[in-house]
Amino acid sequence: MEVFHAGTTTKDGKVVTDGGRVLGVTAIGKDIPEAIQRVYQAVESINFQGAHYRKDIAQRAVKRLGVE
Repeated sequence: MEVFHAGTTTKDGKVVTDGGRVLGVTAIGKDIPEAIQRVYQAVESINFQGAHYRKDIAQRAVKRLGVE
């Protein structure tokens, strides 16, 4: 699993949010459903004030590929 930050800045030597979509989480699994599960596990362990995340991660890929 990899976490990429984008909408962040540093303040007093710490990385802090700076608005918008601040993180991207990527995971690999044996198939798409497993990768999605790993992403949600990672996302649920990330907490900061005002944090929220998409509930439809990778659903376009699932639909396009016909993966259940």
